[in-house]
Amino acid sequence: MQADLEAFLEHLRSERQMSAHTLDGYRRDLSKVLAWCEQEQLAAWAALDTARLRRLVARLHQQGQSGRSLARLLSAVRGLYRYLLREGRCRHDPAAGLSPPKGERRLPRALDADRTQQLLDGAVEDDFIARRDHAILELIYSSGLRLAELVGLDLDRLDLPAGLVRVHGKGNKVRELPVGRKAREALAAWLPLRALTRPADGALFVSRQGRRIGPRAVQLRVREAGVRELGQHLHPHMLRHSFASHVLESSQDLRAVQELLGHADIATTQIYTHLDFQHLAAVYDQAHPRARRNKSSDA
Repeated sequence: MQADLEAFLEHLRSERQMSAHTLDGYRRDLSKVLAWCEQEQLAAWAALDTARLRRLVARLHQQGQSGRSLARLLSAVRGLYRYLLREGRCRHDPAAGLSPPKGERRLPRALDADRTQQLLDGAVEDDFIARRDHAILELIYSSGLRLAELVGLDLDRLDLPAGLVRVHGKGNKVRELPVGRKAREALAAWLPLRALTRPADGALFVSRQGRRIGPRAVQLRVREAGVRELGQHLHPHMLRHSFASHVLESSQDLRAVQELLGHADIATTQIYTHLDFQHLAAVYDQAHPRARRNKSSDA
């Protein structure tokens, strides 16, 4: 079973060209399923049935796994069995028709425009790390990149004169995104310092040794910037959420935001309409005569 799993992951890496970050997620989820099969004394993937897989999902849910995490696990299982069916290693998919438990759908956290400006408009020291980190922050917010898209980005996918970047998103889908003026300026300041490291693989964002930086390094640098500039923890996805909510708030064009974010289903993008409603509700509370509280009547 381990050999089948490794063959599937290699298929994802070489044929589907999935990112290392995505592959790590597949490996973690499918390793849980493999451990469960071993506990159930199953000798082959073909022996796993829907009832046993449902029990695993229920157990993980009881242990605190969210519906979203379990949906990802089931998606990984379906991908594995599509591969095994194609290879003639089994005749069924135990995840077919199986749904994860529904959890509370939380609104993504986003910075407001003033806080975002505070984060990005601070003084930037003219050194390698400061220029790189500032370019990272500006590019994520400018173009709404996912973390995996950012760390996988190569220099040849960036066209500063044209103000665009080509990214490989989920499912290896390529999309072209605009790069704003402030992000172009930050990148132009970073690129001469990057060139001094002589990067070996063409990565846009590298360490002092010229090696591509990984997701964990970006998360740490973004978190440090949030604490330093805003006094709060910040993660890359919050900047992506901020990008989406600010563009939607200004344009009211949900389809355009869907394209910019690379969402396959507009239902995924519609969550940002709730963020926009929060803004509208705040304006309403401040402006509508029947919404404002009468301070004199509070006594």
